[in-house]
Amino acid sequence: MLNLMYITKHPEIARIAEEAGVDWIFVDMEFIGKDCRQGGLDTVQNHHTVEDVANIRAAVTKAKVLVRINPIHDTMDDYPSSEEEIEAVIQAGADIVMLPYFKTTEEVHRFIGYVGGRAKTCLLVETPEAADLLDQIVEIDGIDMIHIGLNDMHLALKMKFMFQLLTDGSVDKWTRIIAQKGIMYGFGGLASLNGGAVPGRMILKEHYRLRSQMVIVSRAFCNTDNMTDLDKVRSIFNNGIADIRKMENEMNKLSKEDFKNNHKAVCDAVGIIVKK
Repeated sequence: MLNLMYITKHPEIARIAEEAGVDWIFVDMEFIGKDCRQGGLDTVQNHHTVEDVANIRAAVTKAKVLVRINPIHDTMDDYPSSEEEIEAVIQAGADIVMLPYFKTTEEVHRFIGYVGGRAKTCLLVETPEAADLLDQIVEIDGIDMIHIGLNDMHLALKMKFMFQLLTDGSVDKWTRIIAQKGIMYGFGGLASLNGGAVPGRMILKEHYRLRSQMVIVSRAFCNTDNMTDLDKVRSIFNNGIADIRKMENEMNKLSKEDFKNNHKAVCDAVGIIVKK
């Protein structure tokens, strides 16, 4: 079964997600440089805080708390250094710390050193530079997980649609490199099974074809920013997560040919979207 992540800073939403079967509650502190990379696009820019980490930690009992920090940086006029930031989120209760938008092995070494084995480490590979160094990166001791970020990666590569990275062989290549070292990996986000530009059920099959172990349940699954009715949120999560788990059980019975046919269908769907 995939480890499902959901991004929120709201304790009541975190509890609903946990009860529905979400494995990791994702607190997103990243803001440095993000607006420049994604300015004007319909992308998530959260800027959660250390206080949010502590609040989520207190709210959940079974789910792990994953915290995306900022890219490696020194002390700023109005924000502490990476070392201080990582120290703060670990003290606040982070189980997993994620490093985004890195471009060098030196940044990875600094990150792992700052965490110091006190939490699990997750690298977010979302730059062409990181992808080019992936053979070297997977040799570094102390990496527990690697997630491939399709959004920033496709922007950096001047692609029109993030799932082009699934259809041009890039994700296949990167996951093979990671898998050879036995590191847990995943990629991208997942909408509801019938939602998304490419339906979530087709993307879910791609996760199983590539033996992915983690995925973000995206805003397209449940955008709680626009909802105040917690009963409605609970219904969406309970039904949506149950549907995902049911389909996962069904996929364990599929053949390689089934996954091959689905991949072709994904390629066709992405091709149409890119052309439009």
